[in-house]
Amino acid sequence: FIHDNFHNFKERLTEIGISSVNGVLADLGVSSFQIDEAERGFSFMKDGPLDMRMDNSSGISAEDVVNTYSFEDLKRILQIYGEEKFAHSIASSIVKHRAQKPLKTTFDLVECVKRGVPPKVLHNGKNPAAKTFQAVRIEVNGELEGLRETLENAVDMLKPNGRLCVISFHSLEDRIVKQVMSEKSKGCICPKDLPVCVCGRTPQVKIITKNPICASDEEIKNNVRSRSAKLRVAEKI
Repeated sequence: FIHDNFHNFKERLTEIGISSVNGVLADLGVSSFQIDEAERGFSFMKDGPLDMRMDNSSGISAEDVVNTYSFEDLKRILQIYGEEKFAHSIASSIVKHRAQKPLKTTFDLVECVKRGVPPKVLHNGKNPAAKTFQAVRIEVNGELEGLRETLENAVDMLKPNGRLCVISFHSLEDRIVKQVMSEKSKGCICPKDLPVCVCGRTPQVKIITKNPICASDEEIKNNVRSRSAKLRVAEKI
């Protein structure tokens, strides 16, 4: 086991003399053990400190984000990382709250979200804070930063016939995984009117999963958190 950000895996493996691997399984999800610990601050269902750091020994916390980011930056991360259509009003609610007193707990943030969404959203059966918590968590941990490079490095390190398997849990991650696998599966990219290939590009992988593999109804029944998981697989040529 190596305690490090997975973005650094190629460097870490090289340091211990591993130059190629038979397979890579990347699980991009948050640890259920961390989510279930209220003091880690990941859950909008449990009150706890606004932390959300996967590695709580370093980096900024969710408390830092919600209390120090500008209105525009809060709105941006809610829109991009949370795909939240009420990003403007939720960001405004956060700014108004912290003008009176800092947000300290997860329930402080939940209350800000509730004040920033229309009343009908509060009664649709889903917790309105889910997207906001996702957005802040992604920002705190830099989850999308370097993901493309990580996947490209994984392909480089695979032996022939080795497989890259990636489990993502939201559309932003899945989009990057799909794009990288698609790009790596393409050959010549020369203009069609050229009589011969001059780019010399050849496919590096073949895509095994035309569509992502999702959890069955039975699996979701036994593990509700699997409902949003998508598995994509590519094989090194």
